[in-house]
Amino acid sequence: MNTPGLRTRISDAYSLLARVVSYLQSPLLLVLRVYWGSSFFQTGLGKLQHLEKITNYFASMHIPNPGFNATLVGCTECFGGLFLLVGFACRLTTIPLIITMISAYAFDSDEHAKALGFFTDQDTFIGSTPLTYLIVVLVVFAFGPGFFSVDRLLGKIYGRRASETLPPSQSE
Repeated sequence: MNTPGLRTRISDAYSLLARVVSYLQSPLLLVLRVYWGSSFFQTGLGKLQHLEKITNYFASMHIPNPGFNATLVGCTECFGGLFLLVGFACRLTTIPLIITMISAYAFDSDEHAKALGFFTDQDTFIGSTPLTYLIVVLVVFAFGPGFFSVDRLLGKIYGRRASETLPPSQSE
């Protein structure tokens, strides 16, 4: 009688677990995109609706061209959040959102202090608002929008997957 060894059973069980859990990737990406996309949208819209207040706040932080940058950040968050929400051009959209969240750490003295808290006070660092947003946009940047997205529908129409990349010979 030939019974599989313990190592084979563990390997088979792990492979099964990995296959089952992989089905959670797209629903998780959908939840992340919808929640934080709508949050980015609302925050950006609020900045655009109160542009003078945001411009003054940016000026108080000595951000160059505060009016332009307030508009840029508001539009980036508003439209980037909307694109993230529906899953349109997600990987491209996350790039300016990543820059915006890193800039929040760099220019806002409270957030800058929290970022430096990484070395001394991890609870403060983890509790920082830009960190949560940054992690979400990095996840979407790395994994793409998932199955439930406009990117996927467009890929289906045009015969290309949303996460597909060009082979090295075609990308040069």
